[in-house]
Amino acid sequence: MSWAGPVQIEIGKTKYKDTPAFSPSMTPQVQEDLPSLVCFSHLRWNFVYQRPQHLMSRFARDYRVFFVEEPVDTESQTAWLDVRAEEGGVRVVVPRLPGRRTPEQTADTLRTLLDGFFQAEGIVDPVLWYYTPMSLDFTDHLRGGVTVYDCMDELSAFKGAPPQLIERERTLMSKADLVFTGGYSLWEAKRSLHANAHPFPSSVDVGHFAQARAEQPDPEDQAAIPHPRLGFYGVIDERFDIDLIDRMAEMRPDLHFVLVGPVVKIDPETLPRRPNIHYLGPKVYDELPHYLSGWDVALLPFALNESTRFISPTKTPEYLAGGCPAVSTPIKDVVRTYGDTGVVRIARTPEEFIAAIDAALEDAKDRDRLLATADAVLRDMSWDKTWNEMKEKIECAL
Repeated sequence: MSWAGPVQIEIGKTKYKDTPAFSPSMTPQVQEDLPSLVCFSHLRWNFVYQRPQHLMSRFARDYRVFFVEEPVDTESQTAWLDVRAEEGGVRVVVPRLPGRRTPEQTADTLRTLLDGFFQAEGIVDPVLWYYTPMSLDFTDHLRGGVTVYDCMDELSAFKGAPPQLIERERTLMSKADLVFTGGYSLWEAKRSLHANAHPFPSSVDVGHFAQARAEQPDPEDQAAIPHPRLGFYGVIDERFDIDLIDRMAEMRPDLHFVLVGPVVKIDPETLPRRPNIHYLGPKVYDELPHYLSGWDVALLPFALNESTRFISPTKTPEYLAGGCPAVSTPIKDVVRTYGDTGVVRIARTPEEFIAAIDAALEDAKDRDRLLATADAVLRDMSWDKTWNEMKEKIECAL
């Protein structure tokens, strides 16, 4: 039986209502015979397309993949699960809960919803895949064939991190059979905590971003921006060095800074406003090569603080796949992987960054050398390779 929710649950007793949330044609019948993988994520599937989406869409080739998001409060007095199909048959599961509930009530309700969902879907001995240790509040009773902690960031260093996160991570480390990390620096920090930890730095869908190497139609909101264009796409939050951008824009009004992405956890009113700083808002994954194609230099202007100490930015190989030279602050994993390649320049101060941008503009003139160097750097960095290696480790752990 394939059950697609949403589950309706009255507080105190459970009631199921089978109302299909997606067409059966979106979930091939062959999936019924596949093993299950249940992923618990702090990131929304439709927020920014990054590591979880790349990996889960590939695992859906061999597993029934359920991507469980954090709950959403509603005005309803009942709780239920919204279930929808996404890329490759990944099913996104969104708990909808009554608001104004204690953490204990929330955990109890989520546990009941998930237990009913597992039973209805016939999920037995799944791969349990965690992106957030906080999901243990309602999943600590679950037993899977293999438990994976894919530690893509040091979440405890992020603004607004729950105070219980460090303790939950220790518990998850003791429960997990496998620990993957989003970069080498993070692996160095975690490897002493788990005997089966493996680094899997940011990978890239080369074919997708290589579209930017050919001339693309300039998006409407970028077309009128003068050159030279210095571009960034990604989340604009406490990891982003806004002061660095502001100072460079003041120093060089001839340079135009194109910033693509959502503003999160910082007040948009605090962002610098200058004629040569352009905020274009969030874009979907398929649009990114069109923006990248119109940039002269790509930027990784990350602040140097606790929240960036262990990051391995996915956008670095994406920029190179698009044929765009890049300039980055000295993020450890960027320096380690790209610092001596000649296609990613490293700079710390506004003055150093401006000098590196000017040098990168010169680099871009020798396009054949730029592309050949970028291709050499990217040779073993595909998401397919990362996925295959992760899958092998899971199969060995079964």
